[in-house]
Amino acid sequence: MRVVFLGAPGVGKGTQADRIAGQFQVAKISTGDLLREAVRNQTSLGLEAKTYMDQGRLVPDDVVIGLVREKLAQPSCAKGLVLDGFPRTVPQAEELGKALAANGMALDRVVNFQVSREDVVRRLSGRRSCPKCQATFHIDFAKPKVEGVCDRCGERLVQRNDDRREAIETRLKVYDEQTAPLVRYYEERLLLSPVDASGSVDDVFQQLLQVLAAYRPK
Repeated sequence: MRVVFLGAPGVGKGTQADRIAGQFQVAKISTGDLLREAVRNQTSLGLEAKTYMDQGRLVPDDVVIGLVREKLAQPSCAKGLVLDGFPRTVPQAEELGKALAANGMALDRVVNFQVSREDVVRRLSGRRSCPKCQATFHIDFAKPKVEGVCDRCGERLVQRNDDRREAIETRLKVYDEQTAPLVRYYEERLLLSPVDASGSVDDVFQQLLQVLAAYRPK
């Protein structure tokens, strides 16, 4: 099983990618994880990526795609994979297709997680993070035992800058500009399936299982 999960920030695709990877014992690939791993291991691509990350700049496509190529060639991807939030643009999708083909692979399905803009803003703006242990909470869905205090370490919780409403609107605008062509790209290749991600984690997971069962190689 080789699938791509698309969706705006806050739709829950990372949570579902974790569950699918665990259920089917396949590799989960996210660019954030790849970048952190490469930097930690001080690979040549990791060191190159770090120079951009340290300056707060976006890591260029060629570096990210290089990391994806390296990952696809590893034995852990032989049984299958879930790509979480990659590709983000049509050029990335084209390079992903080439990288998969080079390893004798092809995508089985691309899932587009759909949530209303209002729900995304509510989900992200309500997040609170612990600056010490990195635990996350939500003012509506996952409240700490004591308001504003981390359950794990007792540190005061904060709202990350990128979870403030203005930053969320900017992130969603960028996502819309980049991803609308990508959705069309995969629709034209008859690979896209929409999933309503507005329900509970379990409800979305059951929808997802149904979609993947229809297209999973026998």
